[in-house]
Amino acid sequence: MIDFTFTEEQEMFRKAAREFAETRVAPKVPEMEETGKASEEVVKAMVEAEMTALTIPEEYGGLGLGYTARLIAVEEVSKVSVATGMMLQVFALGIEPILQFGSEEQKKRFLPALAKGERLAGTAVTEATGGSDPTGIRSTYKKDGDDYILNGRKCFITNSHIGDTMTILARDEEDPKAFSTFIMEKGMEGFKATHEENKVGMRGCNTGELAYENCRVPKENLLGAEGKGIRVALGAIGEVGRGGMVGCALGLQAACLEASIKFANERILYGKPISRLQTIQNKLADMKIDLEAGFLLGYRAAAMQDKGERCSNEFAAAKYFTTEAAQRAAKMAVDIHGGYGCMEEYAVSRYLRDSFVLGPSAGTSDIMKVIVARWALS
Repeated sequence: MIDFTFTEEQEMFRKAAREFAETRVAPKVPEMEETGKASEEVVKAMVEAEMTALTIPEEYGGLGLGYTARLIAVEEVSKVSVATGMMLQVFALGIEPILQFGSEEQKKRFLPALAKGERLAGTAVTEATGGSDPTGIRSTYKKDGDDYILNGRKCFITNSHIGDTMTILARDEEDPKAFSTFIMEKGMEGFKATHEENKVGMRGCNTGELAYENCRVPKENLLGAEGKGIRVALGAIGEVGRGGMVGCALGLQAACLEASIKFANERILYGKPISRLQTIQNKLADMKIDLEAGFLLGYRAAAMQDKGERCSNEFAAAKYFTTEAAQRAAKMAVDIHGGYGCMEEYAVSRYLRDSFVLGPSAGTSDIMKVIVARWALS
């Protein structure tokens, strides 16, 4: 028997996450849209609500609720603000490599502070020369006694300016085929956030560059085995990063559908609500079908993840489908709103801009199809 229902605890958590989003995040959306910057109040609210502790085991000060709960939280927050959902999902993405590959000493050192929100996590792989192909990165490290010296620059990094604990991938200066992942901390000499991006969408989610010049990193901050860093960094992106993007996309789709239904019921044309027009109903049907299909793809993968099963292929399929569907939903929502859809006071114009940022995040749609094709051919 296949059971697609949530537990009572999960339903209660969804209700709590929805209330959090509507009361603590929604009031700050206009400010974030105006400034393009992450709201300190929203970050503080997420910490107070223990949103940063969802996937961290209780023994390290976390809630230990697992990945389905984390997907629920990202989805509900993204219904109100995809930018905030993105910020939340990357907190978990930055934590994951420590959870999966950290030594017991590293877990005890970093996870309690991350669970409490005393430190905020992120991960940094992408560079101008390497993103979808991580082997193209030019950041380097070299051994110097018991330490490592890192040099390089990362771009398009979510939480770049608000993160305190970043997992960073670099290549061996002497062996270009060897990559390692390091835990880098704000305050390390030579390590700093530089340029902050001004994105077309997801305004209120900090994205920018990180630079490190002759940055000395102690050997205690090497994550996993030296030379095996690609598995450390990309393993987290393949499941947790793409799982988070599924949550962002599902939240956006749901918001588009809700706004479209409301507008279609209230907008009168030819003496009746436009919701009674077949053309409008067709768009609503397409949005609903995409949402239901994406929901099943995403939560199936999250359930596998909670069981400890490998789910990177399933998340690649879910990430492709939901982010593409979110763009379709946003376009249809604007179409349903007609001229009003082009006005900033209607949220659907924001949804359309936000949808453009979903595609390339955590792997482009084209890369997702490459992964799914390999899965099909295996």
